[in-house]
Amino acid sequence: MCGIVGYVGKRDAFQVLIKGLHRLEYRGYDSAGVALINKSGDLNVYKTKGKVADLEASIVGKDISGTIGIAHTRWATHGEPNQQNAHPHYSETENLAIIHNGIIENYAVLKQGLMEHGYTFRSQTDTEVLVQLIEFTQLQSQTDLETAVQLALNQVVGAYAIAVLDKRNPDLIIAARKSSPLVVGIGDDEFFLASDATPIVEYTDKVIYLDDEDIVRLERGKGVSVKTLHNVEKTPEIKKLELTLSQIEKGGYPHFMLKEIFEQPTTLATSMRGRVNVEKSNITVAGFIDNKDKFVNAKRIIITACGTSWHAGLIAMYAIEEFAHIPVEVEYSSEFRYRKPVINEGDVVIAISQSGETADTLAAVELAKSKGAFIFGICNVVGSSIPRAAHSGCYTHVGPEIGVASTKAFTAQVTVLTMLALMIGREKGTLTQQQYLNLTKELGNVPQKIEKILEQNAHIEQIAEKYKDALNCLYLGRGYNYPVALEGALKLKEISYIHAEGYPAAEMKHGPIALISEGMPVVVVAPHCGTYDKIVSNIQEVKARYAKVISVVTEGDEEVSNLSDDTIIIPATEESLTPLLTVVPLQLLAYHIAVKKGCDVDQPRNLAKSVTVE
Repeated sequence: MCGIVGYVGKRDAFQVLIKGLHRLEYRGYDSAGVALINKSGDLNVYKTKGKVADLEASIVGKDISGTIGIAHTRWATHGEPNQQNAHPHYSETENLAIIHNGIIENYAVLKQGLMEHGYTFRSQTDTEVLVQLIEFTQLQSQTDLETAVQLALNQVVGAYAIAVLDKRNPDLIIAARKSSPLVVGIGDDEFFLASDATPIVEYTDKVIYLDDEDIVRLERGKGVSVKTLHNVEKTPEIKKLELTLSQIEKGGYPHFMLKEIFEQPTTLATSMRGRVNVEKSNITVAGFIDNKDKFVNAKRIIITACGTSWHAGLIAMYAIEEFAHIPVEVEYSSEFRYRKPVINEGDVVIAISQSGETADTLAAVELAKSKGAFIFGICNVVGSSIPRAAHSGCYTHVGPEIGVASTKAFTAQVTVLTMLALMIGREKGTLTQQQYLNLTKELGNVPQKIEKILEQNAHIEQIAEKYKDALNCLYLGRGYNYPVALEGALKLKEISYIHAEGYPAAEMKHGPIALISEGMPVVVVAPHCGTYDKIVSNIQEVKARYAKVISVVTEGDEEVSNLSDDTIIIPATEESLTPLLTVVPLQLLAYHIAVKKGCDVDQPRNLAKSVTVE
């Protein structure tokens, strides 16, 4: 959600910034802009509604010179998507320009105070209020830019990642963060700034991940300095960036989403590497081993997440309760943080987030910590906020996920959660040694089984052709595969804009069956396991109403296959591991339907990859 890029150094800043904005397009946005200070000391701001390509087209023939600048892609919060509300924003004198991710909650009060001092506003945004406040503070206190930013931010309530230019100091960028990510890249007498590492990886592998309430000074010829909002000097920790350029390129695929679906055999193997031993007989996750007593003695486990990560949490609930016999609650973070939940010391809270920056999940973590719970974070992005806020945790290690609709991150989350459930069950003695060995071995075999599913890509594309014009779709599953039905429906909604609902198959007759009409596609996740006979009955109820049944079945299945209009086959596996297989055909089905409808698969409308606002 929103993207920030900044540069000061020897290069043509515009080329660095515009390439960086393209790298950040996956985050979701509706407008784009850039601010540059040229050799004459002019601060030029260019911005437009639409894509980064629209920005490039709009500035043809304009002065884009300079070796310092900031750039932004905006996802609208305050004010509609248009040129006036796009970032960067000038201050009243146009000496300053700012870009901002996040939300200033008390902007209306601040704006009223500034208006009483004669300030006028060109936009509807909270961001313009902030740059005006910084300039007002600078003028009133007769301070430098860094001090003015510090003083202004002490009056702000909300979340922010900001970068500020002052045309009177053409060698300096001041940036700050609170509850919204910022990373600094360090080159040879040049500095990069971004909301994540993707715009930086091409130029350097040395980075600083800023903490909440950090203010950073990036000054040509003088280096990097960091202090807190309360004026405490800090020694920044420089880390080596693990990201590679090839990971953020399409590698010959037409879309990042398809690439990431096909990467899953490799990414799951990577996620298990060093954790599942080579004999596939034991699982070791350091974050669990160091805190196993917390899990073994837990009276309750609470899983909190949003969207796709919430679906992974639902699958984990089935696994933890089956393997470890511990009650599990799965909570939407956005509801959990506001409903005054009962949290006790000794409760374990597992927070799941691909980005590690999901605002609602981060707030849920802080709430649970304040009540004395033990926090275990499961995230993909190293150095992100949730891992740093958690007491312990585990990275999924699947590399950057560029497609907004999550695929490989979901299967990696389920993999890590399954490993966690197995380790708890082993330590508690609620799993026999033989059960543990069988499940561990089969988990290690999952990547090669996904490869077999991916061989059906052309077949799934043919199925997609039949149903691309559907207006509604129902997804059904039972047990471990009920969350897969939810995830399949979500994928279709996200990228094809077809209305879809996921349901427990048995609940269909308690209402949703009224929606079924002739020709309506109903996707049934029906592997041959515990509730197979029951789901056969549910399919017969659907067929009696002349719907079209698309089924996901285990290899060798005949009964469900004979009832279905179209069938996708998965290899046999343990019931608890079926979600890792059954979800893959649903990812491909959604992808191909969206492509055939002409939708923007990697950047679906209104969505953002990392939701850093509430």
